[in-house]
Order: sequence, then C-alpha cells, then structure tokens
Amino acid sequence: MSKQTILGRVTQLAKANINALLDQAEDPQKMLDQLIRDYTNNISEAEQAVATTIGNLRMLEADHKEDVEAAAEWGDKALAASRKADELRTGGSTADADKFDNLAKVALGRQLQSEKEAKTAEPTIAAQTEVVDKLKSGLESMKNKLTELTAKRDELVARAKTAQAQNTMLDAVKNIDVMDPTSDLARFEDKVRREEARALGREELAASSLDAQFEALDDLGKSAEIEARLAALKSGRSA
Repeated sequence: MSKQTILGRVTQLAKANINALLDQAEDPQKMLDQLIRDYTNNISEAEQAVATTIGNLRMLEADHKEDVEAAAEWGDKALAASRKADELRTGGSTADADKFDNLAKVALGRQLQSEKEAKTAEPTIAAQTEVVDKLKSGLESMKNKLTELTAKRDELVARAKTAQAQNTMLDAVKNIDVMDPTSDLARFEDKVRREEARALGREELAASSLDAQFEALDDLGKSAEIEARLAALKSGRSA
C-alpha cells in the first residue's frame, strides 16, 4: 500500500461525519456495528503501514547520518594527509609529499560524494517526516472516532432497551385498563353487581311475603271480632 493511499484512507476516515451517516441509516445500530468493525480493521492495517513507513524513514535517517559522519571523517583524513604532505615537502621529500597530497585529494573526493548523498537525501527525509507526522495524526483521529463510535453505539443500545421497556410497560397498563368493558376486571365487576341486585331482589321479595302474612293475620283478627260482636248482639236480644 503506497503512502498516498494510506494517507488518503486515514484522512477520509478521520473526517467521517458520524451523525450524518446515522441520519441516513435505516438501522443505526447495525450501521454503527459495521462502522466499528471497519474502523478497527482500517486502524490495524494503517498501523502496520505507518510502522513500515516509519521504519523506512528511520533507515533513511540512519543512512544520512552515516553520510554526514563519513563526510566529516573524510575531511579529517584529507586534512591529515595535506598536513603530512606539507611537512614532507618542507623536509625536501617532494615525491612523498605529492603522494600524501594525492591521498588528500582522494579523501576530499570521498568527502564530496558523502556530502552529496547526504544533501540528496535531505528533501526525501523531510517529506517522509511530514507524511509520518500526518499519518500519526490521522491514526490518532481515527482512534478518537472509534471511541466516539463505540460510545454512540452503547448509548443507542441503552436508549433502545429503555424505549422497549417503556413500550412493554405501556402495553401492560393498557391491557389492564379498568375502564375497558371487555377486560376481565370489568366483567367480574358486572358479575358482582348482578349478584348484589339479585340479593336485593330476594330480600325485597321476602319482605313482601312477610307483610302479606301479617295482613292475613290482621284480617283473621277482624273476622273473629266481628263474629264475637255478632254473638253478643244476639245474646242481648234474646235477653
């Protein structure tokens, strides 16, 4: 995977608008679960790719350091050879002096080559460093988004469970509505009222029968009184 591809994916995922995605989803919870899986997988892949990119950068930096150190070392060797040549030339050993000057020239050539290699690598190292910094920043943003996604998912699940519990409770309350004439409670109340009415009717009927009996007794008393008076009248007339 190229640096450009990695950087593009990290940047795109890090900028993802979670709320906008949820607004368009038919099942937000399933979409969040899928996004969490995608983010987790992409973070894992990006971490491996970024680690490789950082490793390459560190190798470039190590090579650059070696070139810089080599340039300094060849510079020291050139200086030492040049001084030795001057010393020999002063002592009259021209041929030996020329040899050390030639050695100084060779060292200077190696120094120039090392400096050139170090300078050539510097723009690449700078660019790679910038890419690594962006990748690190993007990865951190992705991890923050993953935390946000997980929190959103947990919140959504909790809210869904609460709503489900509320609906279950409301259904239960509706099913035992005492004002519902078809409910068991209402039917039982009607039965009790019918039993109460029946008891009242029987009580009234019993009272009516008792009154009739007393009225019959009163009528019997009146007949006896009449018979007695009639007998008295006859008895008096006979006398």
